[in-house]
Amino acid sequence: MKDWIQAARLRTLPLSVSGIIVGAFIARWRLLSEGGFWDWRLLVGALLVTLFYQVLSNFANDYGDGVKGTDAKRSAEAETRAVASGRISARQMKKAVILFALLSALSTIALLYMAFFQAGFFREFYVFLGLGAACILAAIGYTVGKKPYGYLGLGDLMVFLFFGLVSVGGSYFLFTKTLDWDLLLPSAAIGLLSTAVLNLNNMRDIRSDAESGKKTLALRLGYGKAMVYQMILLQLPHILILIFLFINEVYTSGNYYAFIVMVMLFPTAALRRRILQTKEPKALDPFLKQVGVITLSTALLLAAGLNFFKG
Repeated sequence: MKDWIQAARLRTLPLSVSGIIVGAFIARWRLLSEGGFWDWRLLVGALLVTLFYQVLSNFANDYGDGVKGTDAKRSAEAETRAVASGRISARQMKKAVILFALLSALSTIALLYMAFFQAGFFREFYVFLGLGAACILAAIGYTVGKKPYGYLGLGDLMVFLFFGLVSVGGSYFLFTKTLDWDLLLPSAAIGLLSTAVLNLNNMRDIRSDAESGKKTLALRLGYGKAMVYQMILLQLPHILILIFLFINEVYTSGNYYAFIVMVMLFPTAALRRRILQTKEPKALDPFLKQVGVITLSTALLLAAGLNFFKG
């Protein structure tokens, strides 16, 4: 059981729930301010679904990189992966991928049935069913298959889309059945922070990925330019959130506590400085968890500032 827990890579889970929290609680803030109804059961369902997606993705990555031999070349620079180390066989991991793909599909259907089908939103039910299928395929396709997109340098784009735009926008739509253009700002913010974790991971593995032919965006850019890219990924999100708060004029209702999320500028700035000073790729590994914590903290403070703190 310990090996399976390690293979699930629990330190990545804060990223998967951050987008759900932001989308759900922006929806709560707007619905309750208009006298609407916010169903907490949808939040629980959405969190369960995204956790299944994340574990599926981590198992699939372990399997894909393991059978391709990629992990064997990076074992000295990162955590030991289950298939590459032999602690879990490739056959066992493949079965786990199939199992979590099924669990992801079933939980998605149950959530969408509750959110849309029961309420008579049949078209939305089928559209989101297709979106759920795309999420499952994206989780598997990062490293699995003949041409996995993670080996083509497309991982950053997919993380931005699915952890940011789809996660925040999709969870918001579950509650409101509408989409508002300004939601692109917090969606992009969470997407950029999530991409920052992937880019750090790829910067850490830049040497081993070059040997194995995994052409990540970090590898294509080179370490120096990837570092500049990393600084942008960590700087821009809180600016986007600040713009979102000003556009919505939260201060006009006296809710200045909505801006509490901006305190995250300080730990983020300190983290950027430490990352920028890192010259050896393998020394970047400890920062992965820290960026994940910053992402989750940003999501929680934004949710709390809009919903629970009163000016």
